[in-house]
Amino acid sequence: MAKKLLFIILLLAVAGGASAQKKRPWCKPFYDAEPYHFGFAFSLGQMSFSISHSDEFNLLDTVYSIEYSGGALFGASMVFNLKLADNWDLRTLPGLAFSQRTLTYLLDDELVEPDKALRSHNMKIETTLLQFPTLIKYRSTRESNYRPYIYWGLNPVVDLAARKKVKPEERPKIRLKKFDVYAEVGIGLDNYLKYFKYSTELKFSYGLLDMVKQDGSEYTRAYRRLGSKMVTLVLCFE
Repeated sequence: MAKKLLFIILLLAVAGGASAQKKRPWCKPFYDAEPYHFGFAFSLGQMSFSISHSDEFNLLDTVYSIEYSGGALFGASMVFNLKLADNWDLRTLPGLAFSQRTLTYLLDDELVEPDKALRSHNMKIETTLLQFPTLIKYRSTRESNYRPYIYWGLNPVVDLAARKKVKPEERPKIRLKKFDVYAEVGIGLDNYLKYFKYSTELKFSYGLLDMVKQDGSEYTRAYRRLGSKMVTLVLCFE
């Protein structure tokens, strides 16, 4: 998924560079002189886990192994951009993002049912993130109607789905904590049109906190750390 997103944004950048060679007249030539801008953004990507097993993982009676699979990520947000200097901006993009990931436990029920082999149990982990990313953006010199940039920063989030009760038919199922902070870095390309500017970005996000909510069961004791990570393609309109 990450390779596909990287290919898409590189393709857009190459196409933009090729168009710039035609010496088109500048659109919105004084746009970057304005102190602030507003807009909105849409995101599409993949959300996954990062797992570190606990020291007692190999001593557990029931949990034999844990695997994970990522899920599609969809999001929408507002854009607030404040100019700090000629090439520096401060940006915040409060919004919502939705995803669902899967944890697959391989369980050994020999103590309960000696004649049974290992069995798998899937836990569907739904996520609804209320995001508040604050980013520093560095832009290169504008070339015609294109301007590449990089950015980095922190993204505090609240998982609204973490409050949901576990249904009886879903058990056993672990629960995640509500709060996390992502370290984020990305690259992008500003495209200036006659009436507005749009940007394409490729963003990488890595959760800094342990998200598993310990309940004393083997399903949570298996983790030293359960983190989140995301790769996202973002389209911004300002």
